[in-house]
Amino acid sequence: MLRMNRTIPTVLVGGLLAACLPVSVAAQGVGQGAIEYAGAVESAYPQDPADSLYRAAREYLNRDRYRRAAELFEQVHARYPRSSYAAEALYYQAFALYRSGREADLHAAQNVLRHLQRSYAESEAARRDAEALLARIEGKLARRGDAAAGEEVARRASGIAAGVRAEPCEGEDEIRIAALNALLQMNSEQALPILERVLANREDDACSVEMRRKAVFLMSQHVDEETLDILLDVVRNDPDQEVRHQAVFWLSQVPGERTVNALEDILQSSDDPELQQKAIFALSQVHSERTGRILRDYAMDESADVELRAQAIFWLGQQHDVENVEFLRQIYASTDEPEIKEKIVFSLAQLGDRESMDWLLSVAADADESMEMRKKALFWAGQSEALSIVQMGELYEGMEERELKEQIIFALAQRHEDEAVDWLLEIARGEEDTELRKKAIFWLSQSDDPRVAEFLLEIIEGGQ
Repeated sequence: MLRMNRTIPTVLVGGLLAACLPVSVAAQGVGQGAIEYAGAVESAYPQDPADSLYRAAREYLNRDRYRRAAELFEQVHARYPRSSYAAEALYYQAFALYRSGREADLHAAQNVLRHLQRSYAESEAARRDAEALLARIEGKLARRGDAAAGEEVARRASGIAAGVRAEPCEGEDEIRIAALNALLQMNSEQALPILERVLANREDDACSVEMRRKAVFLMSQHVDEETLDILLDVVRNDPDQEVRHQAVFWLSQVPGERTVNALEDILQSSDDPELQQKAIFALSQVHSERTGRILRDYAMDESADVELRAQAIFWLGQQHDVENVEFLRQIYASTDEPEIKEKIVFSLAQLGDRESMDWLLSVAADADESMEMRKKALFWAGQSEALSIVQMGELYEGMEERELKEQIIFALAQRHEDEAVDWLLEIARGEEDTELRKKAIFWLSQSDDPRVAEFLLEIIEGGQ
């Protein structure tokens, strides 16, 4: 069993595990190198005679010194074949050669892994981990024109299509998905029917579900009309919610009107709010006049779920489109739904332009608005550099309501300009309302500006 770093097999599969990982992590892929191996290498067997040599090899691997690492791992096995590290050393030797990337190194890695499988058949390194790495190596060789490796890739994939399992489900998905990816890179026409069969196996056991999640990601890497049909079938019929959600996400990567039609249908007819939310996001990523219209229509639909309408409004605001900005202002004027109004205030505040700031300030000054909405508009306006500190100070002087004055004090405290401290000091010294002075003093006490320390000392000594 690989004790030192159980993330290694995940690295081998790399981006293929995007179906199970956040998009921001999966996107980093196999190229992270030493990041995946960061940290001091600890001794699993400190009394083992191979311990120091093994840890030295691991340190070279950590620093992406692959050829030197491979040499040292080879020495571990050659000099200490009965060591507790021997099987792992062979595995990591092959991995270092694989990362080195030269064709000769890839062939050498194949031979090392086969030796590992023959000599240490009972170890996990020889079983699951070696098999997954071997699939990756053969896929890379096949893409370079190695016919024998190509045949092995096809054989592995055919075994998956036939439902052959040489071992228990646990861990087998890593091997299968590596083989499927290798085949997809080598011959997509041959791989797609196999992926389709994997996705059609809708048993609810953990292995089948995990395979389908990863197969959806692989399918998304081959964008065409056939892929769209398969993804649509997954969205409509797969029993696993996560598989359906991932299929909707990847739909947005398939261009064309059929994709937009499918996403609109999901948004309008699905009874799964999370699926609808993902459809909204996917539509927002397809920048076209039609998708904008779909989102605007949904945002206006008072019969739709308020939270989903708010999501549509948020993504409309992110597009920084003049038509969307005007549309959001119109919705704000016509709705009484607090959640919708709040989302519009937030979305327009993100634009950061003078016109949007003026609109927010008009909301804050509108006595017909609820106090909570006026406070939110004032706060978000204060977060933008489009509104100067001087203007915020003038707003404070012009406001009559204590709650709004408190909100301006809070907004000033979130700004880091020296002028903001100047205004808070002025409020703390000269404001007639004791409660407002106390608010200003509290927020000043959170600042590390040296003027604040002097001011607080004045108060303590009775100068104020």
